[in-house]
Amino acid sequence: MSASTVAATRAKAMLVEPTRTHSQTSRSTKRLLGGATVTLFALMVLGVFLAPLAYMASTSLKTSEQISDTNQPLLPESPVTVEVDGKTVPLLSVPLESGPRSLALVKKGRAQSTFVDPAKPEEKIVWEGSWRTLKPTYKLKPDWSNFGAAWRALNITLLLRNTFAIAILGMIGTVISSVLVAYGLSRFRIPFAKTITASLVAAIILPRFLLITPLFAAYNQFGMVGTWVPLILPHFFANAYNVFLLRQFFLTIPAEIDEAAALDGAGPWKTLWLVIIPQAKPAILVVALFHFYFAWNDFVEPLVYLSANANLQPISVGLFGFLGQYGVRIGLLQAGAVLGMAIPVIIFVIFQRVFLKGIDLAGSNK
Repeated sequence: MSASTVAATRAKAMLVEPTRTHSQTSRSTKRLLGGATVTLFALMVLGVFLAPLAYMASTSLKTSEQISDTNQPLLPESPVTVEVDGKTVPLLSVPLESGPRSLALVKKGRAQSTFVDPAKPEEKIVWEGSWRTLKPTYKLKPDWSNFGAAWRALNITLLLRNTFAIAILGMIGTVISSVLVAYGLSRFRIPFAKTITASLVAAIILPRFLLITPLFAAYNQFGMVGTWVPLILPHFFANAYNVFLLRQFFLTIPAEIDEAAALDGAGPWKTLWLVIIPQAKPAILVVALFHFYFAWNDFVEPLVYLSANANLQPISVGLFGFLGQYGVRIGLLQAGAVLGMAIPVIIFVIFQRVFLKGIDLAGSNK
């Protein structure tokens, strides 16, 4: 190859290389902008979702006077007052040529008013305009007494005891029954297995409100209305959604592990206890948490079966009765709602990693 040919090849390579670098930079920029757009959209959706919760938490710390104040900011704040010449006067935001300042109103007037700076009370400032158009200066002043009052009025200790008892007992029944049914559908050859699985999926969309009336009649016939039995007993007979979720997770566990356990002399029960359950702990925990949240938020069935027995009612029904008694005390109601949702939020924060891992059902399906 001649020297001129080599030089031409090198020059061509030098021209192509910047083009490739520019193309790679353009693709990286597009990916970065795409990721930023998706992140921004997700944050906007999250903000919209969390806005009512933020308002509820803020309102739970407000007094009745703060809530009725038309100029009240989002946070629990109260108008600032100062002592001037032995009198308590409000602090208002006054627009001046140098910018808005917080000044104390010492003399009211229709066309002009007199203000003083709390730091320099000897200097009088005359402002032209109606003082009624000025907005007060606020300072953060949360009222934590709402939570104590709500705790006593709601009898939170009793409501939490009842809710935990209903949720945990039902959760035990749900986990045991769902694991057994899902294990049978995923590991054994059962006649009409596909039909059973399809029936489970169809049962998920069946509104449970259709069964309230006949179930109430049956439980009333056996004298169980007014007890926890109607809220706990049905969960010992499995749930279609939980069975389907666990079955899909069990199918991701290789069948060769079962065969190896069988060669070691393990029967079906021992294989379930020593092989399947240890590997399916995340999915089982998800089922347990799903039922816990369901029982914690359930309102209709506890209201139907426990309306005549206040000592056994869960927190959802207790909050409903609380609303009827203290409907005009908004801060007290919001404090009760915060107390009612605090424990589920704490539990989710603690177990969120395992929870998200358990609902990831990617893998082999049959």
